[in-house]
Amino acid sequence: MATQPTSPFPSVDRIVRFEAVARLCESYGRGAVIDAIRAVLDDYRARMSQPEYLSPSDKELSQQIEDRLRARSTPRLRRVFNLTGTVLHTNLGRTQLSSRAIEHAAMAMREACNLEFDLDSGGRGERDSLVEDILIELTGAEAATVVNNNAAAVLLVLATLAQRREVIVSRGELVEIGGAFRIPDVMRSANTRLIEVGTTNRTHAADYQKAIGPKTAALMKVHTSNYKISGFVADVAEPEVARIAHEHQLPFIIDLGAGSLIDLTAYGLPKEPVVRETIASGADVVTFSGDKLLGGPQAGLIVGKKALIDKIKRHPLKRALRVSKPVLAALEGTLLAYRTPDLLVQELPTLRLLTRPVADIEALANRLLPHLAAALGTQWQVTVTPVASQVGSGSLPVEIIPSMALTCRPTSAKVGTALQRLSAALRKLPTPVIGRIADDALVLDLRCLEDEPGFLAQLSQLVTK
Repeated sequence: MATQPTSPFPSVDRIVRFEAVARLCESYGRGAVIDAIRAVLDDYRARMSQPEYLSPSDKELSQQIEDRLRARSTPRLRRVFNLTGTVLHTNLGRTQLSSRAIEHAAMAMREACNLEFDLDSGGRGERDSLVEDILIELTGAEAATVVNNNAAAVLLVLATLAQRREVIVSRGELVEIGGAFRIPDVMRSANTRLIEVGTTNRTHAADYQKAIGPKTAALMKVHTSNYKISGFVADVAEPEVARIAHEHQLPFIIDLGAGSLIDLTAYGLPKEPVVRETIASGADVVTFSGDKLLGGPQAGLIVGKKALIDKIKRHPLKRALRVSKPVLAALEGTLLAYRTPDLLVQELPTLRLLTRPVADIEALANRLLPHLAAALGTQWQVTVTPVASQVGSGSLPVEIIPSMALTCRPTSAKVGTALQRLSAALRKLPTPVIGRIADDALVLDLRCLEDEPGFLAQLSQLVTK
């Protein structure tokens, strides 16, 4: 009788009784540990035919199992240091929420709450009512509603007010809003026909007048927040477009994109349209984002005339696009900060970072310089350099904000390879550091670095070779 070949590895049942592996069952559960054992054994079996293969010891097997379990249980969404110079970096999560917003969202996730319950009447309530009153107060609109982002807000507005009809928009305002999503695409998704007027650089009031016909449902302006055209240009002011729309009993829609609830010039920042001013200009419906200049969570805010907002709320898409209770709570916590405008800079991280004095950033850079230089060694030259930050996320695209950076230049001849290696090493730190490569250097813009001790503490773990 032939004998079965002996396995070069211990059985799964024996491995799970290893002292180090048995302890893992308490943290990860027996089922997950057994799955990890089998996966590790499969990896070793796949490498057995390789000349350099060595059979693992029991200790090595235990460590491999623990490493796999730890990796599988570690969240992929991680905190990073945003040293790119872009404050509202889309790829890095845009807005950092205020403490009040975070605490309010945590309460909503942790406890039962009156999400759709009217505490006065004891009956069913509407979740929008939690923030509608304060949005009316802050914008001067008659009514308001909330969906999950501004693209959804535009989609819902058009689907409600202009389905199977025409919306007139200036050709110069047909922006791409990111990720290859474009205003014309959103309009098509809402089953709305786009009527372009004017040219890329010049649109006149007569262009709107001539385009209005029996199938026209609305006139629309889109704030070109993510690009600027200069030179021989002409645009029609919002009050004039509103007058033309209202003369023909048509609603006037404005998509502000980023949207701001305050005049940023009061904080030394460039001018950006204020929602209240847009409403005052004659707009019937205005859409804008919650997670850009407003400083809150990702959301699309819709404010305007009550009759139109009520109609928008009743559209079937509204339920599909509504926000969850943590988002709504974070939005309410953010909006409440605007009732104490004198404290906004202290409370809202977005405004605090955008208005951070250059002198403070330079002082930070000078404190960090010797530590980073020591961690990098003689193969790198580290200097404090003036740089230009930007708002980001399509806001104020051509405006720059003076800042200071630690600029790292390799002393070796292979500049490109050295920069990529350093960039990768910084990303492998416990809290990944994300900078930008420019002008043959790695630039670490310090405008958004507020955790100085946390940054310094991990420099000893930086490996650049």
